[in-house]
Amino acid sequence: MGACELESGDVALAAIPIRKMTIGVAQTLLLIIDWRIAMAKRTTGHRPELKPVNVGAAAIDIGSKMHMAAVNPASTDMPVRSFGTFTQDLHDLADWFGACGVTSVAMESTGIYWIPVYEILEQRGFDVILVNARYAKNVPGRKTDVSDAAWLRELHSYGLLRGSFRPDAEIATLRAYLRQRERLVEYAAAHIQHMQKALMEMNLQLHHVVTDITGATGMRIIRAIVAGERNPDVLATYRDVRCHSSIETIRAALVGNDRHEHVFALTQSLELYDVYQAKMLDCDRKLEVLIAALNNKGAKPVGKLSKPRIKTKQVNTPTFDVRSALFGLLGVDLTEIHGLGPIAGIEAGRRVRHRSEGVGECQALHFLAVPCTRQQNLWRQGVVLAHTKILQSRSRTVAVGSNNRRAE
Repeated sequence: MGACELESGDVALAAIPIRKMTIGVAQTLLLIIDWRIAMAKRTTGHRPELKPVNVGAAAIDIGSKMHMAAVNPASTDMPVRSFGTFTQDLHDLADWFGACGVTSVAMESTGIYWIPVYEILEQRGFDVILVNARYAKNVPGRKTDVSDAAWLRELHSYGLLRGSFRPDAEIATLRAYLRQRERLVEYAAAHIQHMQKALMEMNLQLHHVVTDITGATGMRIIRAIVAGERNPDVLATYRDVRCHSSIETIRAALVGNDRHEHVFALTQSLELYDVYQAKMLDCDRKLEVLIAALNNKGAKPVGKLSKPRIKTKQVNTPTFDVRSALFGLLGVDLTEIHGLGPIAGIEAGRRVRHRSEGVGECQALHFLAVPCTRQQNLWRQGVVLAHTKILQSRSRTVAVGSNNRRAE
């Protein structure tokens, strides 16, 4: 057997007879030969040049103190400019975009610095998209804010960027009120823990005889203690008729060791808890007005609202009738889903409502609510249909999907 015939330039390999090689090395060389012959015969056809699809594209690299903006180099002598973050600077940025013929703006940002820029440009009539940083990573050599903005504009001009979801103005306002209310609930919960700590330091075992210290019995007793009442016999009389513990048990639990510093801490925690409860009430009024305005714009629901599945009032629920409001907005009662309460119903409803078609207009829409601990089993058991969106809150996971399209 002769030497292995290779292309010119492979002198070292050609000098080695195949019979003196091991089987593994010979097979490897034969594969290399086949690959090089195939690569030599392969012809690269003419690749079409990538053409811009968005001539009026612009981009902004958002910063905390300065924004770098880039436009089409053919529209101005200075295609990249820096602008401040004051409101007048943002209006100057919008004026510059208008003078350069910009129609669509892409911005890459983290945090909340993009919100004022987004809202002002949207009010001025520009098509604005917020780009996730994972989808617009920098290429090698582009490590400055100036080149970031220019590179982002170039990608946007070729239509290679996908904007993040941003609801319309009314749904964005509804979302802001919901998030503000959620923060207030968390702040109030922290002061509930402070009240319980102060009671424990006085050895008042109130949390052992009532289910919730912020319930009817618990709040009556706490307010009486803050007002100066120390007699356990009198405090036990504030028991609500629905409380499972007897008056004698409550009286024994309220015999404690009073100290001025602990009562002072309890007083301040109660006052702060009441403040957050009042602020939550203000959020409820805003939500009620906004949902009523959305109901007036949409079509009237068909049918009547069914009886509530749960008649008892849940903790931290809004003060207005959420079921009726959601039924008028979406045409269905989302609280009929097990595990979906009023607040989660509003959250799921506004995610569906941001589309032009509501739940009442989409006959093929499916909902499923399960605890968060069963989220993995949800997929394993195959109960979530295709094109299903998972909406996860702190206490539950809601799967919302459609047979023919995704509902968010």
